[in-house]
Amino acid sequence: MPVEIFNENEFLEIAKRAKECRVKRSKDSVKLKLRTSSKLYTYKTTPENAENLLKKITCPIITL
Repeated sequence: MPVEIFNENEFLEIAKRAKECRVKRSKDSVKLKLRTSSKLYTYKTTPENAENLLKKITCPIITL
């Protein structure tokens, strides 16, 4: 089961050890999914905030 994250700083910390980040865009929100070796983490945010977060992430980004 995926684990939902509600804190932006925690998301960035997990992104440092993630294998990839998948981006799923809908009309009014963006879901960012971090795949680590053991778990899948999800984070829901606004499109504007998502663009800022994606600039800070160093793992490969896959757009769905």
